[in-house]
Amino acid sequence: MRAGAALLAAALGAAAIAASVQAQQVWKVQTSMQAGEFFYQVIDKHWVPVLAEMTEGRLRIELTPANSVVPYNETMDAIAQGVLQGDLTATVYFSGRSKAFAILGDLVAGYDHPDQLMTYCYHGGGRELLQEAYDKFTGGAVKVIGCAPVARESFTAKVPIRTIDDLKGKKMRSPEGLTAEVFKRAGASTVALPASEVYTALEKGVVDIADFSTYTMDKSFGLHKIAKYPIYPGIHSMPVLQFTVNKAAYDKLPKSLQTILDVWYRAMIHDLRMRNDISDRELVAKDMADKASGMEIINWSQKDRDALRRIARGAWEDFAKGDPLAQKAYESNLAFMRKMGLLD
Repeated sequence: MRAGAALLAAALGAAAIAASVQAQQVWKVQTSMQAGEFFYQVIDKHWVPVLAEMTEGRLRIELTPANSVVPYNETMDAIAQGVLQGDLTATVYFSGRSKAFAILGDLVAGYDHPDQLMTYCYHGGGRELLQEAYDKFTGGAVKVIGCAPVARESFTAKVPIRTIDDLKGKKMRSPEGLTAEVFKRAGASTVALPASEVYTALEKGVVDIADFSTYTMDKSFGLHKIAKYPIYPGIHSMPVLQFTVNKAAYDKLPKSLQTILDVWYRAMIHDLRMRNDISDRELVAKDMADKASGMEIINWSQKDRDALRRIARGAWEDFAKGDPLAQKAYESNLAFMRKMGLLD
């Protein structure tokens, strides 16, 4: 009897080990970042191991940089097909499919702080609308885990833009779409240029101002050597970094791991935002103290920020027309902003 019990225990133990090994999963997740970028490094070196620890090794992520598996704007399809198991990428990349992705991914000049936009995602209906958009274009094959921005971008300026009126007549580098439309209505003349040409365009006077990135990123690209009037905190862009995964793979996870994925993403986003905020503030303080640099850090008044939001509202409304999903996203944002006191 004892020998039989021992054999049974050994068999059950071996089966449990085999089941545990079989349950371990590695998900390939493509990002919208290059491997050398600050945010990529933090996610890969800190938060990827954290997920493995939280799940006791049952779920691991293999992070890959932008365009490493599929083009940056095709991760949606790759996840639906199982080529990728997930992405950490910019929602606005899918604006060509529906303008809703632009509105949900970066409501230009809409929010004053990343926390407000993250609150909209989780408690204002943003995540549900994003899921609705993904269901439409993938037939329910993609699950939205979370959506939130990691930073409010600075505004790069070669000339002082101290008030909204100073935008009038200025030449501005801007991506096509909602951002360009907002600044056109504010009086700027927009030029569509790739990010790789921003430095040269500013240096040669092709543009006076540019929509580019965070204060830290602008500094790392050397933009402040020639554009010495940055607006910080920024006035316009707060791009969402979404986390979406293959729905079939997600459904196979036990409920505990599904919950861990949600908590992991929220904690990671908060951490990235704090790290970027520290970096931005340290650089701003250093530049303000360095009188010989010729830098002038401009902080718009709330009056001017509100004025740009009112102008932007008309652009949002017109942008959403003709796209029912975008219209729904627009109306949802407006309702939330009124509730939060950001709009009358």
